[in-house]
Amino acid sequence: MSTRFDAIGLVVSDMAASVVFYRRLGFAFPEGAEREPHAEADLPGGLRLLLDTEETVRSFHPGWRPPSGGGRHSLALRCDGPAEVDAVYEDLVGAGHHGELKPWDAFWGQRYAVVHDPDGNGVDLFAPLGGETP
Repeated sequence: MSTRFDAIGLVVSDMAASVVFYRRLGFAFPEGAEREPHAEADLPGGLRLLLDTEETVRSFHPGWRPPSGGGRHSLALRCDGPAEVDAVYEDLVGAGHHGELKPWDAFWGQRYAVVHDPDGNGVDLFAPLGGETP
């Protein structure tokens, strides 16, 4: 088999809001992406983050409906250290995004927090408290 992991795809209700959110986290979406029905940002290691509007998905899958019953997906972003977890969380919450879980020192050895993107997807922010991530 020759399949390989290539991309993470998210369906978004508001492309502009999602592009602004993920740019704030350092994702390099091209200029004008906020006005497109599909946008891509290259990630380290050759992966990509793909955003498609709900309308785009319905154009080829007319019966598609957003999931119900809570969060859709979760992305985990490693920060350079515990202080960066706090700073990124405060920046996003200060910009009006929902903070689901304030930064705390988790029992598994990480500074850990969760904020939601504009569609309610969880974005986990973490950094090792000391040494390597367990």
